[in-house]
Amino acid sequence: MTPDAFSDFLAADWGSSNLRAWRLSADGAVLDLRRWPWGVARLQPGEAARKLADEIRPALRAQNLPAILCGMVGSALGIAAAPYADCPADGDALGRRLLKIDDRTWIVPGLRCLRPDGYPDVIRGEETKVLGWLALDPARRYGDHVLCLPGTHAKWVLVRDGRIARFNTCMTGELFALLSQHSVLRSGAAPSDGAGFTEGLAYGAADGPLAARLFTVRARQVAQNLDPGRAASFLSGLLVGDETARLPPLLGLKPGATLSLMGDPDLCALYRTALERQGFTIDTADAEAAVVAGLTQLRHAGAIP
Repeated sequence: MTPDAFSDFLAADWGSSNLRAWRLSADGAVLDLRRWPWGVARLQPGEAARKLADEIRPALRAQNLPAILCGMVGSALGIAAAPYADCPADGDALGRRLLKIDDRTWIVPGLRCLRPDGYPDVIRGEETKVLGWLALDPARRYGDHVLCLPGTHAKWVLVRDGRIARFNTCMTGELFALLSQHSVLRSGAAPSDGAGFTEGLAYGAADGPLAARLFTVRARQVAQNLDPGRAASFLSGLLVGDETARLPPLLGLKPGATLSLMGDPDLCALYRTALERQGFTIDTADAEAAVVAGLTQLRHAGAIP
């Protein structure tokens, strides 16, 4: 299909917690953008489809435009479960696997792979950002690259010659939320101490069972009257330090290598601090530009008119 056969279209990154939707031109230029706190985990069954038809499309003047959606909207929590595609995968492979919901709506499948330990892993939404990251710079389509996408479930992705080869998920963000709010490690404060975070990074990278090192947060609270803000910061650093010390080797990275970060700027800043302490060179990428580029590429690869 030739480029002039494509029209404007609706694109959405619809996750568990939030939704970003764009009206895009055929070549991916942003014509309009809206954000809603309508993560699919917060919606009732069937509600996502109703919101797409009754609120999202009208807000972006896209009632009759093709729509391509990525993220957890393609899970059992969303509009429909799009079956996972297997790694390795590129944009053409995912474009052939788009799930057609109706004559105007398609959902991007997630990806699955086997980790080095032989156990499976899955992603939904991040694959589109990684494909967009590749599309934004043709030089990235050659050789090996590693991206880290921090978040509730941080994703570490190995890209090899333009294809997503495999990845590892770390539940660091969710662990921090659970431990800091619902365990004996809760301090009643938000992280607020840079020195405490840095101290936690060093301890997180140390040897020994993570579960044992975690209890030091509690022990310091009761034995040393550790300040609540510093305790939360130390816990955050400990978890991030453990992740950033142990994940890069699983993807073949050695100190001195370049690693790309993509995601929330504040989270990326924390991960940059941790990874630079480990000896890595860091660059950052614009996650919003990447997901727009990825959805545009997948729309064309799937020949959605």
